[in-house]
Amino acid sequence: MTKLRVGLLFGGCSGEHEVSIRSAMSIAHALNHSSNAQIYEVVPVYIEKDGTWGSSELAHTLLVSGVPPVPRTTEKTLNLQPTTLIQGLSNQFDPIDVWFPILHGPNGEDGTIQGLLRLVQIPFVGSDVLGSALGMDKIAMKMVFAQAGLPQVRYMAVTRSQVRSNPSIFPTLCDRIEAEIGYPCFVKPANLGSSVGIAKVLTRTHLESALDEAANYDRRLIVEAGVPSPREVECAVLGNDTPRASVVGEISYHSDFYDYETKYTEGLAELVIPAHLPAPITEKIQEMAIQAFHAVDAAGLARVDFFYLETTGEVLINEINTMPGFTVTSMYPRLWSATGIEFPSLVHQLIQLALAQR
Repeated sequence: MTKLRVGLLFGGCSGEHEVSIRSAMSIAHALNHSSNAQIYEVVPVYIEKDGTWGSSELAHTLLVSGVPPVPRTTEKTLNLQPTTLIQGLSNQFDPIDVWFPILHGPNGEDGTIQGLLRLVQIPFVGSDVLGSALGMDKIAMKMVFAQAGLPQVRYMAVTRSQVRSNPSIFPTLCDRIEAEIGYPCFVKPANLGSSVGIAKVLTRTHLESALDEAANYDRRLIVEAGVPSPREVECAVLGNDTPRASVVGEISYHSDFYDYETKYTEGLAELVIPAHLPAPITEKIQEMAIQAFHAVDAAGLARVDFFYLETTGEVLINEINTMPGFTVTSMYPRLWSATGIEFPSLVHQLIQLALAQR
């Protein structure tokens, strides 16, 4: 039987480069596991931090070492010029039957790589351009959630130009945030994942510095109201037009909030799967997760994050992630394992869902 060639695309020029490598290592292992090894051939493709597409030898080496090259590799690379990239993809990696773009953050799960793969007319795992873009931009995402009637925390959209405007405008902006959002609040870049550039803010001085710091990462920022003692719960979604929801998991940690270090360092956060929740709350979260999946026009997979306010019984949607992590500490594969789909089978199903979308 001829094996399907899976282009495992990882790395990328975002702050989540290392996470992408770790995710790719897990997926490659799953594709080389038992029955999958009889169906699929892995073709790893690595994108360096500067956007250069590396050689296949470098990609294979990274799947073993997990360490990105420093300093810049001298390996033969694929030209990333717009006029030659699409042709290069076809020539150097042909034939690829299906792509698995396990890229996190900007230039990976924001619709850009999805647009490129759509142009070369090869199916790929995950959401298309629209779903990926909406799932990446927190402001656009929240506008869509509001239109869908999904309850969420108060928020305010801010631009870099407002933050770095003349001295008379910035104080007025901070006054508005204090009046409309209040403290505590969270300042975030609108288009980054994995808690990069996020700050929990309690004072005016901290608000000013957090806005300035977030503006280093993105021209669009979002300020969200903090909620008192929320339980942070997550639900995984799998499917295309008729998706299904996993069991619900809960995250607990001792840090001030679920920051990058806590998220990706083993032992700093505890994942309780399934979460100890009343059955009606679990069902509500699962229903809202599927509703959010449809609202942004997601496909294949997504992880949807919520706040559960135990004192009032409220469930507030936080965000959707259309290409969640696949590392050993990642919630998405662990949720499906608890639901009855082990990692190798999950990866197989995702590839089949991608092929069904062609």
